[in-house]
Amino acid sequence: MSYLAKNYNRKKISFVRGKGSYLYSTNGKKYLDFVQGIAVNSLGHAHPKLVKVIKDQSKKLWHVSNAFQIPEGEKLAKKLCQKTFADYVMFQNSGAEATEAAIKVARRYFYSIGEPNKNRILCIKNSFHGRTIAAIFASGSKKMTEGFGPKVPGFDHINFKDTKPRFPNLRKKIKKNTAAIMVETIMGEGGIKPIPNKCLQYLRKICSQKKILLILDEVQCGIGRSGDFFAFEQSRIRGDIVPIAKGIGGGFPIGAVLMNKKVAAGMIPGTHGSTFGGNPLAMAVGNTVMDIVSSKKFLRNVKKLSKYFLLNLNLLKEKYPHMIKEIRGRGFLIGLQLYQDQSKFIKKLMDKKLLTIRAAENTVRILPPLNVKKKEIDQALKIIDKVCADFK
Repeated sequence: MSYLAKNYNRKKISFVRGKGSYLYSTNGKKYLDFVQGIAVNSLGHAHPKLVKVIKDQSKKLWHVSNAFQIPEGEKLAKKLCQKTFADYVMFQNSGAEATEAAIKVARRYFYSIGEPNKNRILCIKNSFHGRTIAAIFASGSKKMTEGFGPKVPGFDHINFKDTKPRFPNLRKKIKKNTAAIMVETIMGEGGIKPIPNKCLQYLRKICSQKKILLILDEVQCGIGRSGDFFAFEQSRIRGDIVPIAKGIGGGFPIGAVLMNKKVAAGMIPGTHGSTFGGNPLAMAVGNTVMDIVSSKKFLRNVKKLSKYFLLNLNLLKEKYPHMIKEIRGRGFLIGLQLYQDQSKFIKKLMDKKLLTIRAAENTVRILPPLNVKKKEIDQALKIIDKVCADFK
């Protein structure tokens, strides 16, 4: 028997090692891993540079309190700010922590300028911002909030439609006590649904007009996953607050909140903390991931290979029009929306040694490492083709 709580419906498989795009199970079978910890292992398994930096740093220093300066964190914060819109960074341990901190930053900003009543966050209904008690109510999903009452106050919701207008009645939803709009630039758990550039520009325009903040949740779609360092870059806008996690650690737990100078001014000593956030071991790994993923050459390759992958997935959609409803996403954040049962499809892919994971709206999520090879994409395409052909 397992002594682990039953909050996960785990597949009857475990792994002993990984290398690049592949995982090796306890019974010796080799799997093409296009889950990668759910968009976490941005450089695949056991990347030699990450292995080396963890080994080297572990011999020096793992953890010190944030009561002291941590040079490795200062270094990573500088890299992130110089690469992006941000002026300041607060390090956390996870995406949920990062989005929680983003909510605190938004509320604290208005408190600091003498408007404490501006404290409500407007979010997309059935989005995903993490599993903490506040984050589930921010997401507005009955499935996630059921049984966890009372309702955490301070969140309102808008709908994101597949038809225009994408955000019906958005202006009416913004009240005198609205502090910010928080959206995932590309909705991950919600079915791999990118918010179109014009819609992001519209959100930015409204936030500027109403003098409220724009929080762009890039926990899953950021750090090169979309082909740009941040997914919102394509729309040529800037958020005021951007929570990140997943890919920045390449598999090591790191989260962060990126902020512009205006909102960061409210975060004075004592307003937020994280025991493990920004520890030397995590920061050493983050610096190495950042050096690799942020390079123009690396991101160009992500765009090139993901374009190839998406093109060929769309050819499979044409080949199996009664099986595949839509190919969604951008970069290596890909969704295969099906007419058939996604669970059975994912199981058949796994039987043929390709690992994928579900998302909402009957979508199969496909998340290769960002340094995936073309031959590995071809291998995945062959497996998907075969499963579509054999599917009953």
